[in-house]
Amino acid sequence: MATRRVAVVTGASAGVGRTVAVGLAVEGFDVALVARGRAGLEAAAKDVQEVGGRALVVPADVADYEQVAGAAETVEGELGPIDVWVNDAMTTIFAPVWQVEPKDFRRALEVTFLGQVWGTQVALSKMMPRDRGTIVNVGSALAMVGIPLQSAYCSSKFACRGFFESVRAELLHCGSNVQMAMVHLPGVNTTQFNWCKSVFDRHPQPVPPVYQPEVAGKAIVAAALEPRRAKVLGSWNKLLVAAARAFPGFANQYAALGAWAAQLTDRPVAPDRPSNLWE
Repeated sequence: MATRRVAVVTGASAGVGRTVAVGLAVEGFDVALVARGRAGLEAAAKDVQEVGGRALVVPADVADYEQVAGAAETVEGELGPIDVWVNDAMTTIFAPVWQVEPKDFRRALEVTFLGQVWGTQVALSKMMPRDRGTIVNVGSALAMVGIPLQSAYCSSKFACRGFFESVRAELLHCGSNVQMAMVHLPGVNTTQFNWCKSVFDRHPQPVPPVYQPEVAGKAIVAAALEPRRAKVLGSWNKLLVAAARAFPGFANQYAALGAWAAQLTDRPVAPDRPSNLWE
């Protein structure tokens, strides 16, 4: 029997991360599931096992480098050498910047941006000595176009894109066989819109058009199997990104006029919505 490869997926307890974990298991990987919430991780582990993969639950906060490094040691001790590492963890806050508390902005940056930095550094520490492996960082169309109400998230994703480009250039300079890819997602129907903090009394939603997690998961798994530098997912997002590059003012005007209202539904927020990003 062929040895199954090993993948690590952060943000694996729900949404896109959970879908990616299952997709990698289908492709022959055993999967380590990394996130803070054990209940969600246990449910994701069952999904992985149902399609034939071994699943390892590793609770960790990706904003803490030591926890990420410890997670990697656990994975290699339990499953074997890491072949693929997917950085998907994120959080955000829906609010105009003048209503964002400093601790909430910091938390969004630490999870969404530094989570990718720590994950990439830890993955490279394992992969570079072996001169093999693939890292996939999950980006967003909002890494190219900033929109209102998501200054913390857009800042983080812009930073993620710059970090990715820099590290990829370093690997090319060194002639490393470790591969990096980045998949920029469109609006996706995930649990982040139930979990992340909002200052509004209306429920937040993605800016349309909205895709299901399976569409995003398929693209990320494909990038893990056949790395390419970067991919923007969704035809509308490709058009918007191209227009923003050619006419920077257009993107700002579009976001100012349409993106604010598009992110708020008429549905009230749930009474059990988390009060901050630390819960």
